[in-house]
This record gives sequence, structure tokens and C-alpha cells, in this order.
Amino acid sequence: MRRPPVPAYLIVDTQIHDTVAYDRYKALARPLAEKHGGEYLARGGALETLESELWSPTRLVVIRFPDMAAARAFAEDPDYAPVKAIRLGAAKCTVAIIDGM
Repeated sequence: MRRPPVPAYLIVDTQIHDTVAYDRYKALARPLAEKHGGEYLARGGALETLESELWSPTRLVVIRFPDMAAARAFAEDPDYAPVKAIRLGAAKCTVAIIDGM
């Protein structure tokens, strides 16, 4: 029996230094994530760090995708490349994709 697809989560920690450009990035990135089945679950809301031995998050974004392939397809979409360039100019980020359960 084939196992059903497991959702994947794209998690981004962002330190924004140009809010105007980053707002433009957000407006352009969302439809591209949605094109690949992405659903925003958290986007820079209240953040409480309970432990931080390895890392102290700044601003977290969590997007659920149908599976790892869909999350990678979003990140590697040629239409996303110029949008990503806006983000790279407006913020420092750490981006990870993790399998769900």
C-alpha cells in the first residue's frame, strides 16, 4: 500500500532591514507559494522564545506545502527568483524545509 503524501513545512527566520522592500516581497511571494499549494500558517506574529541554546529566532514564517517536492518547487520556481532577490536585499534569512507527520 502506498503511503499518502506527508506535508512539508517551509520555515523562515527573517531579520528585516528594509520594511518597504520587504512588504513588496510579501505581496509578490504569497501568490507564488499558493501556486505550489503553500498555505501560510504563521507570518511574523507574536514570538516567545522558551529556550535558545542553538539559535534565537527573530521573525518566523511557517508555510505548509502538500509535500517536500512542492516546497522545493516553490523555492526553485524561476518566477520566484526575482522575488527572492527582493527578499535578499531587504532582509537576512534562514530558510529550512522539514517533513511533517
